[in-house]
Amino acid sequence: MRPALHPRLINGPFDDPGLFIPFLFENRAVMFDLGDIHSISTKDILKISHAFITHTHMDHFVGFERLLRLFLGREKHLSLYGPEGFIKNVEGKLAGYSWNLVNNFQNQFVLHITEVRPKHLLTSQYICQEGFAPSGQTPDKQPFTGVLLDEHGLSVSTVQLDHGIPCLGFSIKERFHINILKDNLKSLGLDVGPWIRDFKQALYKEVDLDAPFKIEYGKKNPKKSQFVLGELKDKIALITTGQKITYIVDVAYSDANAKKIVEFAKDSDHLFIEAAFLEKHKEIAGQKHHLTARQAGRLAGKAGVKQLTPFHFSPRYSDEGYLLQKEVMEAYEETLKQYTRDS
Repeated sequence: MRPALHPRLINGPFDDPGLFIPFLFENRAVMFDLGDIHSISTKDILKISHAFITHTHMDHFVGFERLLRLFLGREKHLSLYGPEGFIKNVEGKLAGYSWNLVNNFQNQFVLHITEVRPKHLLTSQYICQEGFAPSGQTPDKQPFTGVLLDEHGLSVSTVQLDHGIPCLGFSIKERFHINILKDNLKSLGLDVGPWIRDFKQALYKEVDLDAPFKIEYGKKNPKKSQFVLGELKDKIALITTGQKITYIVDVAYSDANAKKIVEFAKDSDHLFIEAAFLEKHKEIAGQKHHLTARQAGRLAGKAGVKQLTPFHFSPRYSDEGYLLQKEVMEAYEETLKQYTRDS
């Protein structure tokens, strides 16, 4: 069964962090962190609709300016989320440039910036043709529930962690996963196409299953068909539990952080977690507010995650990355066995 979310780290484990998550059958993607993003093609960058930033240390946010550069002059709405102080950080970046020519753009590009506070969210809007000038209005204030993005098919949640400064962890979860049975498509004389996205959205939105559903595909000689939505669902779709992908980076090891991470990442299909230092250097890790490989592996095991990818290794191990990989996986497998046995 082909997953709908295809996360990939944008750089190697020693380079700037960032997770690119494109959506199957959709011209869309989201990002967790914006380190150096030059490894992502322009075509893929332009798919990004939402970017979720753990914190604004340079290696996690320097890619914002390339993202901004590529979106200029295009009809785009880009939503960014970050921790306390994020609005001020973004305004500072925008203020570093002169925007006297942007009123010549015909397309409207708008930034929606949301700052996560302990008890509420603050959101401000910045319009390209207005030089991204702050509106002067008080940011829109909403209660913080832990969920940043809530759509029919998926949601993105966050947890507030400590890195010496506020740092966010993120998790994206499908409401449920719709597997398309390609053999059944062929038996109905149908081809894969953009209509599948519309079909999935109809199911996510709980459209009446007795309603008609129209299909059109093919560019040169378009073909059209019509089905009853529920009957088409029974023929071509298999509904399974949705994917959950969690991203944790730049956090100090503490009882409070550990408890939050385990609860937040619980039963993830895939956990991306930093493993900055070897356990023998845990004092340095503590001073720098990072996890050791062993700590990361144990947290992943306690959370019962199905797949683990460690990253964000300290450059002091540039020739010994295998040691970090080995330590994190051994701790994960050992702890997971204990987790499975106890549950």
